[in-house]
Amino acid sequence: MSPPTLIENAHVITVDARRRELRGGSVLIDGASIVAINPDPGEIPVEVNRVDGTDAVLTPGLVNTHHHLYQWITRGLAADHNRFQWLTTLYPIWAGIDADAVSAAALGGLSALALSGATTTTDHHYVFPHDGGDLLGAEIGAAAELGLRFDATRGSMDRSRKDGGLPPDSVVQTIDEILAASAVAVSRWHDRRPGAMVRIGLAPCSPFSVSTDLLRESALLARELGVRMHTHLAESTDEDDYCAEQFGCTPLQYMESVGWIGDDVWFAHGIEFDDDEIARLAAAGTGIAHCPTSNARLGNGICRTRDLLDAGVPVGLGVDGAASNESARLLDEAHQAVLMARARGGPTALTTRTAIELATIGGARVLGRDAEIGSIEVGKFADLVLWDLGTISHRGIDDPVAALVLGAQPPIRGSWVHGNRIVADGELLTVDVGEVAADVADQHRRLLERAG
Repeated sequence: MSPPTLIENAHVITVDARRRELRGGSVLIDGASIVAINPDPGEIPVEVNRVDGTDAVLTPGLVNTHHHLYQWITRGLAADHNRFQWLTTLYPIWAGIDADAVSAAALGGLSALALSGATTTTDHHYVFPHDGGDLLGAEIGAAAELGLRFDATRGSMDRSRKDGGLPPDSVVQTIDEILAASAVAVSRWHDRRPGAMVRIGLAPCSPFSVSTDLLRESALLARELGVRMHTHLAESTDEDDYCAEQFGCTPLQYMESVGWIGDDVWFAHGIEFDDDEIARLAAAGTGIAHCPTSNARLGNGICRTRDLLDAGVPVGLGVDGAASNESARLLDEAHQAVLMARARGGPTALTTRTAIELATIGGARVLGRDAEIGSIEVGKFADLVLWDLGTISHRGIDDPVAALVLGAQPPIRGSWVHGNRIVADGELLTVDVGEVAADVADQHRRLLERAG
């Protein structure tokens, strides 16, 4: 068993209830947990791994609340399309994915996340070609290999082009197939223990790619199995128009009618909510995964982040799929969240410290994990990132939080998940990134060849 680890002399941003920041602070890790903050000398074991935090900031590990990892091998396509054009262009390509492609894409995307400070990530996988193999298992295996905490969701689509939806017939399933596969996924992988490395949620894709019956039945199944629920919602005015035409209501009103609101639900994007809908989300405890870079990349608009927070809605950050956010760097989302909020609401709409909260405890709250991770507190699991601010890009920036959020992304001196170090001095310790990159390139080429 490895000896405890002492990270010392760092600027510690705890994100605890008091929002303490400790200059020259130290954090002691033993096993999977944080066991002391600024420990007395007598509390420090004789045998301990010491990590120097001089000129560095220690934060909780960042939490990514929305992603589509399979898209890592289709980056850069349809770069100048709107959302619906983008989807109709990419669905025929995504129809060719299989377990090998998803494994390579997941390792590539997860590596990028880890190198941008993520220690926990979700994934919303909803494309299941009929002959694709065990796609959910492929990405869960990739997360285990890399060492990230992983909240996977078993996504689904049952409306193809012949039903008025966007995806081709080859990637949709029947309701019975979806519900059976969802139950199997929960039984096979969902870990209910505190600090679980893998959890499963149910995640029909969106109001325009699934049927009303699938939404209703998925909600009933999720609550029967005791797992969380996730989908895209209120992402664009196109979606508003679709729901008004098809259902005679707004996207949120439609989802409420089929049981999709509550503290076990989180929605990706949430751009188009009005004041009354924000109040209803807050009252229900329903969370939002704010994806500012993707929202801007697709021209969908700017989320009302400040209004959501003021109302008490749980808000976290997400990189979204790599086909609409080619870098997928989670720290960048904190940066963009500040810029987008201020572009909409003025220079005080979102502070740099609030952005760090969204990236850490906010994301943990969205996933129902805020009692386990998201802040630096004794008894929580040791998901931590030590950011090096001793570089030419950061020295001389007065406020270390401003340096982290508004400056260039700092190198990561160390990153720990469940007490295990996965990054040291900017290098991943668990996978060979050169091999991962080569496999990504091969699978990208193979997928485009299959698409013709």
